[in-house]
Amino acid sequence: MKRFIAAFLVVFFLFEPSFAWAAPSVSGAQREVDRLRTLAADKYEAANEATIKIASLERETTSLKEQESLIKSDLEEAKKVLGRIALQNYQGSGFGTGLELLLSTDPSQYLSDASMLNVVGTRYANEIRKYMLTKQKVQSSQLVIADRVNLLKSENIKLSREVSAAKAALAKATRILNSLKKEDRERLLSQEAARENKIFKDSQKYATSYVGDNSRGSTALKFALKQIGDIYVWAAAGPTRWDCSGLTMRAYQAAGVSLPHSSRVQVRYGKSISYGSLKPGDLLFFGKPISHVSIYMGGGKMVQAPRPGKKVEVVKLTKMFGRKPFVGARRL
Repeated sequence: MKRFIAAFLVVFFLFEPSFAWAAPSVSGAQREVDRLRTLAADKYEAANEATIKIASLERETTSLKEQESLIKSDLEEAKKVLGRIALQNYQGSGFGTGLELLLSTDPSQYLSDASMLNVVGTRYANEIRKYMLTKQKVQSSQLVIADRVNLLKSENIKLSREVSAAKAALAKATRILNSLKKEDRERLLSQEAARENKIFKDSQKYATSYVGDNSRGSTALKFALKQIGDIYVWAAAGPTRWDCSGLTMRAYQAAGVSLPHSSRVQVRYGKSISYGSLKPGDLLFFGKPISHVSIYMGGGKMVQAPRPGKKVEVVKLTKMFGRKPFVGARRL
């Protein structure tokens, strides 16, 4: 009986039936919607990382297949040489070892046969060795390619899972908003619009006040500040839509630095900078695992494309971005 109750509770909470929850309060709804939108941004950044790995694996697999094709050409040429060896041996001594060599699936067995070496000579023995070495290279190449194909399948599954999780979080946020009474929903949306409008105006003021210099960091920062008010869209990298790593990627591209479109990969670039030594243009990373990147503006502020439902903005830098801890900074 206890096992049945435990199993029921697991199913109950996993599948979240419609009758199991009541419409939340307006303030509770806002907090949960914000949390779900942030969760979606986290999943999208994980998807960005998977996308980069997929592209890298595809390039590597293509290169390996091209190399394999060349090795196979060498193998075919080696087979032709062995065919000529067999023909010469047949013409010189009739049927026997020559024909066996032609038909053999493992010519290397003849290398241990002293009498055969006397027949084909040292030159031909070298050709047989070359054939077997090339054959081994083909087999090794096939194993490596099979391994890369399996990794590709795994990364594609991960990409699909992360994108699905992000979409599910956003869909749940929509359901929560729709569960509110019309007047409550309109009031919540009105409050959210007013809050975002204030952030936008403050961000414009900060952007206008920034002067900077001709350093890479300053150039990248100036580019990012020009995008104030552009909306967040996953996987977007301009010209008017951005996600967090898309914005930092393009900002540093404007400064002549090439970055990948992923916060989890961008953190490997440049040199590590302590929290107390930040300068304008430094990249700031948040989350464990990393799921957000922004650009330090100076004066305790940063510019970012935060999450679905938000726009590119300037906000106060703290060691906690929502529930995400500050995990490091990099200078390029």
